[in-house]
Amino acid sequence: MSKEFIYTEIADGIASQIRNGVLKPGDKLPSVRMMCQEHRVSMNTAKRVFLELESQSLVESKPQSGYFVSRLMSVKLPLPEVSRPSLMANNDEPDELISRVYENMGKKGITFFSIGIPSGDLLPQAKLKKEIIQATRELKDGGTEYEELHGNLKLRRMIAVRSLQWGGNLNENDLVTTNGGMNALSFCLMALGKPGDTIAIESPCYPGILQLANGLGLNVLELPTHPTTGIEIEALRKVIPQINLCLLIPNFNSPLGSCMPDDHKKEIVQLLSEHHIPLIEDDVYGDLYFGSSRPKCCKSFDEDGNVLYCSSISKTLAPGYRVGWIAPGKYKKKIMKLKLLHSTSSISIVNEAVANFLKSGRYEKHLQQMRRALQNNYQNYVQTIADYFPEGTKISRPQGGLSLWIEFDKKIRTTELYDLAIKQNISIAPGRMFTLQDQFENCMRLCIGLPWTEETRLCLQQVGNLAKKL
Repeated sequence: MSKEFIYTEIADGIASQIRNGVLKPGDKLPSVRMMCQEHRVSMNTAKRVFLELESQSLVESKPQSGYFVSRLMSVKLPLPEVSRPSLMANNDEPDELISRVYENMGKKGITFFSIGIPSGDLLPQAKLKKEIIQATRELKDGGTEYEELHGNLKLRRMIAVRSLQWGGNLNENDLVTTNGGMNALSFCLMALGKPGDTIAIESPCYPGILQLANGLGLNVLELPTHPTTGIEIEALRKVIPQINLCLLIPNFNSPLGSCMPDDHKKEIVQLLSEHHIPLIEDDVYGDLYFGSSRPKCCKSFDEDGNVLYCSSISKTLAPGYRVGWIAPGKYKKKIMKLKLLHSTSSISIVNEAVANFLKSGRYEKHLQQMRRALQNNYQNYVQTIADYFPEGTKISRPQGGLSLWIEFDKKIRTTELYDLAIKQNISIAPGRMFTLQDQFENCMRLCIGLPWTEETRLCLQQVGNLAKKL
């Protein structure tokens, strides 16, 4: 029997016992060593069993104590509805609301459930400072010269090496560095779209993408999206004659946290390629998986260079460093021309420091700790929401990323909830920010990237109590 089959068979057996109530929330599971002895498997196989069960939120680990059936098994909150936006292009941007939410960014004394980045407490700040100092010593002229147009060679090589984890098989010449993830998306949209073109996206969608598309004069077509599996393929198929571009966040989409199954990714890549419609893939959350392995990307199935793969370290390592990249496939010349016009070079010292951090192996160790913290946050958020939010609250089931999508009863308007919460120095992201249409007024996104403390729990509880008043 293959190792792969053994690990899935054991995990499925335990999962069945949990779901059938044989194992109750809080029950202690056998240790890794006992699992090895009982099933005659290796230590790595036993660990993989527990990682798989953790990824399904069925078990939780407690330091120095072992694994236990998750408390979430006693929480029965339904999933949000599949979105049903109008299949007509719309450009009604919620400018005023977005400005209100983001104008407080950086202010002290506010609990930011609204900003989708990890807290500095989850980032290796001291180690990054050392890398910056080291980079100034190693680079010619202390990093004051321009880099080559492609970007830092060492960084591109390390990104290419890491692409093997998701089946990318990239090399350094396939990549162009950018000043962050939004800069990468901006280059792609400017290179491939022109005013009046129509772009298909998920609904709800990250506000920055909506604003960027609008600013470039593109017509935005929002498509029905499932809270677990992402964009509905049949909806995309029906609008193929109407669209010129497609932009998706297949892995742990913000704000839903959905993760598109591999067969969906493959089908979408083939569909768009057949109709010569470029696919821009935003994969900034892909490394933040809760399960045992990183999900594949749409780029994994790209055979003719039609997918422009964009990512960055903004959600995983250092938002302020503004380090991003594109694997633009057959559109590389257009991207290179735009980079030359708009930025010429990325920031040498920062790119060198990040490259060294990736090469040292410290990035992977950091990611392991961060993924563990985010998964623990997710479980704590769900428990607190179940305890203190209004009856009938629906919640997404992300298997990675930084976002949790909440859907209330239609009577509750989250723009009003925002106004009440910010008076208590708590910031949330109302659902209307994530669409150009008249929808999601009763929804909101919560960022799970804060360190989980008693203060965080009390602030989340307060949001629930305010929602009950509405």
